[in-house]
Amino acid sequence: MKNCLVVGMARSGVALANMLLDNGYNVICSDTKGRENFGDDMDELEKKGAYLALGEAPDTYFDKCDTMIISPGISINAGFVKRAMEKGLEVSGELEIGFRFLKGLVLAITGTNGKTTTTTLVGEIFKNCGKTTYVVGNIGIPVTSIADKTDEDSVTVIEVSSFQMETADEFYPKCAALLNITEDHLNRHGTMDEYIRMKKRVFSRQNESDFAVLNLEDSEVVKRSLDIKAKKLWFSKKPMEEDGAFQKDGNVYFRLNGKLTYVCKASDIYIPGPHNLENALAAVAMTMAVGVPEDIVAHTLKTFTGVEHRIETVDTISGIRYINDSKGTNVDSTVRAVQTMTEPTVILLGGSDKHTDFTPLCELIRDSENIRFAVTLGDTAKQFNETFDKVGFENYVYADGFENAVLKARELCKEGWNVLLSPACASFDMFKDYEQRGRVFKEIVMKIKQNML
Repeated sequence: MKNCLVVGMARSGVALANMLLDNGYNVICSDTKGRENFGDDMDELEKKGAYLALGEAPDTYFDKCDTMIISPGISINAGFVKRAMEKGLEVSGELEIGFRFLKGLVLAITGTNGKTTTTTLVGEIFKNCGKTTYVVGNIGIPVTSIADKTDEDSVTVIEVSSFQMETADEFYPKCAALLNITEDHLNRHGTMDEYIRMKKRVFSRQNESDFAVLNLEDSEVVKRSLDIKAKKLWFSKKPMEEDGAFQKDGNVYFRLNGKLTYVCKASDIYIPGPHNLENALAAVAMTMAVGVPEDIVAHTLKTFTGVEHRIETVDTISGIRYINDSKGTNVDSTVRAVQTMTEPTVILLGGSDKHTDFTPLCELIRDSENIRFAVTLGDTAKQFNETFDKVGFENYVYADGFENAVLKARELCKEGWNVLLSPACASFDMFKDYEQRGRVFKEIVMKIKQNML
């Protein structure tokens, strides 16, 4: 790998190109968008010696490189990717290349939901341990942006998506976790089997000296775990005899090789909800498996306040609490948010279509004591409305536009109620990503507070 074609010049592509240039590689930066769509990043890369192939098809440069590295947003089944493979090019991804430069302890977290919270929590535990810790990956910070900074004593905690695993052939974490498996990204992977196969690749290079942290309460995870070679550590909200982390009689314990260790009371965990108890248990198993003392783990569980855009209280205005769960980008994630609500709530639903079935979520909303109304919006509003009709839930209204949806939700609320943004969909029909959607939601809430809306 000497001459590299980097395809897709978003955040990960820019970080990757910089790292390769800093390490003496020849780099061609490719994107179908023209140069006018990029800022100073391209100027800096050009100064370092990159050749900018912007606004052109990548195929033009196949003969000038031996490796093509694609953005996670580009499918391994894309036409130009297949043509590159046919020409004998190595096709890889930013995660894979970044991993080759990493030093020190590497941990990885994947699953349909809970990845960002668990990844951040694991990172906080190591930071509280005094370790130089990098929290990167699908969480929004490219691996290649920090790879050259790592040393043998550092810890890198990586949130891994199924998209990234399509091109992660040698990726090898010492400890990896699969938090759960539910339907998601079928518009990319086609079938659940293929989606699960991508998730499981995180364990493919592990051996008996490594750790695989798995959800004992997820039947799909259990069923798919038989061929994992690493030592299995389970986590469960219920008592269990297996090695791993679990709750019993209101307490959190960790067991390894038969030795049982008390960690803390489950009620001491700061982040709320049964799904966050699962995330915390996974973090306990991952960190204590590699030697973090239980007092540091317990302290972090008691003080970690969660992550932005995940059941995040924005403000309470005129007795109405506004909750930002923009990271609820699939059905199961929003189900977990709904289950966390303890007061009457108006939920905002809808976004871009990932070809998933909304029936389980709509049935839960119909049967919930706390979800009083739903406001539907975006590309999937019609699908939500039809599903609500099918399951017999009548308390929904359609809103044209994001701001109108928030204002309509406010109108439906009474004092002591919640407005919950948890769309169960991706954001790409209206926003760049879920983070932008969450920020706009918070801006609207601030305008409401200032009596500007």
